Amino acid sequence: MEVLGTDPESQPQKFALPVDSEHKATEFRLFSIAAPHMRAFHLSWVSFFACFVSTFAAPPLLPIIRDNLNLTATDIGNAGIASVSGAVFARLAMGTACDLFGPRIASASLSLLTAPVVFFTSMASSPISFLLVRFFTGFSLATFVSTQFWMSSMFSGPVVGTANGVAGGWGNLGGGATQLVMPLVFGLIRDIGAVEFTAWRIAFFIPALFQTITALAVLIFGQDLPDGNFKRLQNSGDKAKDKLPQVFYHGITNYRGWILALTYGYCFGVELTIDNIIAEYFYDRFDLKLHTAGMIAASFGLANIVSRPAGGLISDAVAKRFGMRGRLWALWVVQTLGGVLCIILGRVGSLGASIAVMIAFSLFVQAACGLTFGVVPFVSRRSLGVISGMTGGGGNVGAVVTQLIFFKGSRYSKETGISLMGVMIICCTLPILFIYFPQWGGMLKGPSSKRNGKATEEGYYLSEWNQKEQEKGLHQASLKFADNSRSERGGKIFSGPAPSDDTSPTNL
Repeated sequence: MEVLGTDPESQPQKFALPVDSEHKATEFRLFSIAAPHMRAFHLSWVSFFACFVSTFAAPPLLPIIRDNLNLTATDIGNAGIASVSGAVFARLAMGTACDLFGPRIASASLSLLTAPVVFFTSMASSPISFLLVRFFTGFSLATFVSTQFWMSSMFSGPVVGTANGVAGGWGNLGGGATQLVMPLVFGLIRDIGAVEFTAWRIAFFIPALFQTITALAVLIFGQDLPDGNFKRLQNSGDKAKDKLPQVFYHGITNYRGWILALTYGYCFGVELTIDNIIAEYFYDRFDLKLHTAGMIAASFGLANIVSRPAGGLISDAVAKRFGMRGRLWALWVVQTLGGVLCIILGRVGSLGASIAVMIAFSLFVQAACGLTFGVVPFVSRRSLGVISGMTGGGGNVGAVVTQLIFFKGSRYSKETGISLMGVMIICCTLPILFIYFPQWGGMLKGPSSKRNGKATEEGYYLSEWNQKEQEKGLHQASLKFADNSRSERGGKIFSGPAPSDDTSPTNL
């Protein structure tokens, strides 16, 4: 459903959900499929889920694949690093593509481009070819950025953390589901009559087909914004065509995005690392059967069904009382506790205790991911995609760095590497202390006492537009967003009128 125009009061209500002045939904109804808000939610998380399944389809079958391809510990480590390194720059590019072309085209295009690589996994015949298919398949993880951008474009501030958390969390479920599904698919194909070294190859056709179908669904049934798709809105003049240099500049020069990229590297990056190593870890350390190790490993990823959404819910809940400062404090506390549990995980020696600590660890580290994207939508209005891409890419950088240091080759045992990774989580979470919004404050300091310039919501977001751009009216969407984000002050929700169009910009 589409609503044209900018004044919601002058238009008949055409949305199934209540909306704000940007036509973003102010409620999140999980079991609704109403267009365009909830339809976008379900399309985005299912598509991202499919990409996660494809990217991590190999780890649960590694005991078989390594025998077939004669993979060494170093080969396996390199392939794991390759699977998450490809998305580092892909996520930044995806964010920029979302800002310029919309999340629907950006997401579907990447999924369709990487799906053939998943099919080609069945043709891997050497350590190098196995590394390459994992590398290029990993590009599909950049659909996470389009998922978060899409939710931030469809849902208003008071519920955007929840929408981002549930969409990201349910998409990440693919990392756990594939630990269960791939061994089952492999076993079924083998029982039908295929030999082991053929069965694992045929099994990869399932995630490849699933990814293709979901990409087509996004392309056919999705909608970029509440009012329509980017191209149509730009052609009709209802949405300004932005310029790549300006969008990119205002994203990369906002230091808050860089801090969130670092800290996300040690919640989501750790999650990716665990997805790559945990099945093999339990298989080797506790001498388990392949299917048993896969089921235990699956519980880590499957915790996303509640953990990451809980992080989004917590972010929105504390923001109602404490505003942006509450979001930042909650993120720091939860992620630091995740680091402590990670240290413990590497030090416990019994199977039962390891499983219990791993589940507790998964709840905290994945909730931190949801809490991170409760903050991201407010860092920039004009360069939301770039900031989302920077943060998401930071998650992959964290995974690459962590695996290079602790899980490549035999320098550290896996249990020692896991504990050292926990120490890195705690250290790399500390920079959250330095995130400060003039209009809302930060963890250690309240908002600026001067309610002028960039110390107001309008001043902060309009600083991304120069005077000439404002004279052309290109800043109107930022004005609406500024007004709708007053709730981040906490306590009583401010909903005063937006300033006049001639509000002068200030630099971030």
